[in-house]
Amino acid sequence: MSATVRRRIVSPCIAICTIDATSGLCRGCKRTAAEIGRWISMTHEERERIIAELPARPDPTSVTV
Repeated sequence: MSATVRRRIVSPCIAICTIDATSGLCRGCKRTAAEIGRWISMTHEERERIIAELPARPDPTSVTV
């Protein structure tokens, strides 16, 4: 009998919590306001998906208009 151990996925928040008006992403963690608000109630799979997407998201501190 094998048991699957899943690590808890912690929030990527780095305490720089400002949503960029242009991109809609947090300047610290690159999540949307909706993702930040739902994080605590998301499933493990939802959190994994978001964490996997973060590196490909634009850097909200360097977005120019």
